[in-house]
Amino acid sequence: MARSYLPLKALRAFEASARHLSFTRAADELCVTQAAVSHQVKLLEAQLKVPLFKRLPRGLMLTQEGERLLPVLKSSFDQITHTLDRVGESSYRDVLNVGVVGTFAVGWLLPRLDDFQQQYPFVDFRLSTHNNRADIAAEGLDFAIRYGAGAWHGIAAQPLMPVSLSVMCIPTIATRLETPVDLLGETWLRSYRADEWAEWLAAAGLPNSYPMTKSIVFDSSIAMVEAALQGAGVALAPTSMFTRQLSSGALVQPFDATVSLGGYWLTRLQTRPETRAMASFRAWLLKASNA
Repeated sequence: MARSYLPLKALRAFEASARHLSFTRAADELCVTQAAVSHQVKLLEAQLKVPLFKRLPRGLMLTQEGERLLPVLKSSFDQITHTLDRVGESSYRDVLNVGVVGTFAVGWLLPRLDDFQQQYPFVDFRLSTHNNRADIAAEGLDFAIRYGAGAWHGIAAQPLMPVSLSVMCIPTIATRLETPVDLLGETWLRSYRADEWAEWLAAAGLPNSYPMTKSIVFDSSIAMVEAALQGAGVALAPTSMFTRQLSSGALVQPFDATVSLGGYWLTRLQTRPETRAMASFRAWLLKASNA
């Protein structure tokens, strides 16, 4: 049975609130009062007979129903906006919003992005970076490229490439490293995952029961490797993302041992219908990452 008419104002109020996870910020965007936005969302929830938000003391959280509805509305409003903007133009470009973990963006995607644009000129590519934490629905992303094991709730994930971690440092520090045991006298530059160093030590033939030496924790491999370039310590990072620094000799890999604890994945909401731009980017990315 067809659902009764859903008011555009209510749909717009929900979509803006869901993107910002705030009625107040949605009201600022729509140039109305916070009370008006809240009222429109309540009307929509009453008509749909499901809650779309969990009201928290300091903001909003989407319910499962809200997560399903947001990408559909976001895509629809974006298409309307971009079509109206281009009425009368001779060419039309499909917008593609992609969030990419910064290490992959700088180390792999950006050097190849011109190739994608040359092959698919109709795609208006929009890139944002993150530190491996992406809320696809709230940020209005078509895709998110992230690092992990491939298991995210409500997310469809396709593997792009495995990631091998190894020790990297400047040549001056490398001269002090005759065997992996010598690392115990250096500052370790690491991610929030303390097990990565333990796993690497095991791969290098050392007991992973060694006590952790002095370390600095980073939320980005880009910042970690930059610290290594400044001589702050030895980094455990994905070597394939820093080939320029290694090939130039600015950094060296003193030991051959590597460890793989995850990989890069192309992810999207399971409920998100695939657009022409999404299909083009996915096909290009999978081909390029397996070349």
